[in-house]
Amino acid sequence: MSAERPVRSDRGRSGMFRTKTVEQSIQDTEEPEHSLRRDLSALDLTVFGVGVVIGTGIFVLTGKVAKENAGPAVALAFVLAGIVCGLAALCYAEFASTVPVAGSAYTFSYATLGELPAWIIGWDLILELALGCAVVAVGWSGYIQSLLANAGWHLPGPLTGAHGGSFGFDLLAAVLVLVLTAILVAGMKLSSRVTAIVVGVKVTVVLIVIIVGAFFINGSNYEPFIPPSKGTAGGNGLAAPLVQLMFGFTPSNFGVMGIFSAAAVVFFAFIGFDIVATAAEETRNPQRDLPRGILGSLIICTVLYVAVSIVVTGMQKYDKLSTKAPLADAFKDAGHPFWAGLISFGAAVGLTSVCMILLLGQSRVFFAMSRDGLLPRFFSTVHPRFGTPYRSTILLGVVVAVVAGFTSIDVLAELVNIGTLFAFVVVAAGVVVLRRSRPDLPRAFRTPFVPYVPVLSVLASLWLMLNLPAETWVRFAVWMLIGVVVYFVYGRRMSRVSQSQRSGPPTV
Repeated sequence: MSAERPVRSDRGRSGMFRTKTVEQSIQDTEEPEHSLRRDLSALDLTVFGVGVVIGTGIFVLTGKVAKENAGPAVALAFVLAGIVCGLAALCYAEFASTVPVAGSAYTFSYATLGELPAWIIGWDLILELALGCAVVAVGWSGYIQSLLANAGWHLPGPLTGAHGGSFGFDLLAAVLVLVLTAILVAGMKLSSRVTAIVVGVKVTVVLIVIIVGAFFINGSNYEPFIPPSKGTAGGNGLAAPLVQLMFGFTPSNFGVMGIFSAAAVVFFAFIGFDIVATAAEETRNPQRDLPRGILGSLIICTVLYVAVSIVVTGMQKYDKLSTKAPLADAFKDAGHPFWAGLISFGAAVGLTSVCMILLLGQSRVFFAMSRDGLLPRFFSTVHPRFGTPYRSTILLGVVVAVVAGFTSIDVLAELVNIGTLFAFVVVAAGVVVLRRSRPDLPRAFRTPFVPYVPVLSVLASLWLMLNLPAETWVRFAVWMLIGVVVYFVYGRRMSRVSQSQRSGPPTV
């Protein structure tokens, strides 16, 4: 066992808003029992980013949003959503290269905003990534069950999950999560190799859609490129978007405003690029490679999204697109079932990498919080052979497997979205705070036009949050309230920063 070292903190701030210095955060990564192995390159990080972003968004969301919100102009919606994510990505890149420590937004906020805000964002990220992984696993199970049914194989009804209110356990979803958990425990290099293979298959299928589909484009399907605006009734009560309840604003579909409404929807197809930052501590040269991985994966995904949306709306009139499997059904409509089957296979394979990287992200956030004492330190011990946080990975893997087994795919999905946007707001604000409080820190990457880019990132994220249903805000508030209670009962007293302040002057 290594000796516990006192944790330095900003002694000008105490209580709930005490901060942990950047230097101490980096120093903690050198403790042998709590140090992750550095195996990842810029290419590995880019593959992780593409692996988690390219998923249900490109295979499902393109057709759904084109048919219901923007028509062929869905390509412009992807561009707008990419710009919003790009603003956040610039902030993430500065933080990740300055504080190359596991934990992503949690670690960044601990160094800038204080312990309680850090706890809240960490608690938020655990919920976001756990639910996201469970939902993706259920979606993957649906694709596999469909492929098995085509081959004449069927699982027993009670093992196919909950459908239409009936009780059931989704065996395939749970098994997927457990297998991926074992791979993550076995080491980051193995995880990156598996992810690289899966991403290679997935991107190949996407490129096939773009290249082959281009030969079936009918120019008349693009007319009108921006369909005439249509008002929508909106939701009622807590089902209505928060912006509608607050300001009486009624959203519209199609037209110019429809493009912005579509951007609020397709934004969620980009969720995941920020997970690259959770692997900061396992990167060989984080100052150089993290900005490349974060920004590179986002650029690649944006280009692929725009290209696919242009092709699919050119192959089939937007109002006839399927909302469940638009790419595959567009090829079926064109008389090419082989390509449709290949796309369905690519979607199933693609969701595997999404699930794995979501598991990776949440285990690293949990590990960082445990190492800081905000969660039991037992979970921050790394495996002596594999160099991975195996205890936190196994715990969370089992929990997510159980949730995936009993969760319907549409339950609590919006919580993933609001959690991500909340993290974006915290990171963007943290860049401005750290620039003012620690201008002396070496920054391998600097967000341009500070504070304007971070402010724009905050405003864009808040706007998208306001477009989420009010009931999502209520659920999110309940989860945050539970987190605050846990912090005051356990985390505030047990955190290493708190214990250091009680024991005397900080050690330098």
